Amino acid sequence: MSDLLGRLRGRGWRMTAQRRVVAEVLDGEHVHLTADEVLARATARLPEISRATVYNTLGELVSLGEVAEMSTDGRAKRYDPNAHRPHHHLVCSRCGAIRDVHPEGDPLTALPAAERYGFAVDAVEVTYRGVCPDCARA
Repeated sequence: MSDLLGRLRGRGWRMTAQRRVVAEVLDGEHVHLTADEVLARATARLPEISRATVYNTLGELVSLGEVAEMSTDGRAKRYDPNAHRPHHHLVCSRCGAIRDVHPEGDPLTALPAAERYGFAVDAVEVTYRGVCPDCARA
């Protein structure tokens, strides 16, 4: 059983065939699919799944905190199933490819107290940008 499916089962999430397919499509490391990519992959596995079901399931997974919704550089929203493992993103500035990265150290403590201006920091989002190997070769 996948990590995402296991978390959803642990929550008692009602696992219909359609929801299961969406969760299976999203599961894995370095997965950052758009809703349309999820739909295409889900349809390949379960042809009768509808666009509305995919979009509604994605919205529910985000609301549950099981999948993170992200957007980079004004591109289409992407869905990241690694919502429970703190990580940053490495984004190709040409093609938009996204990889999860796990730098050392706690990002919450990396910001010096003098730079917090009294804020109680509870989340950090870091995006590294560069050119991926495929784009660099092109």
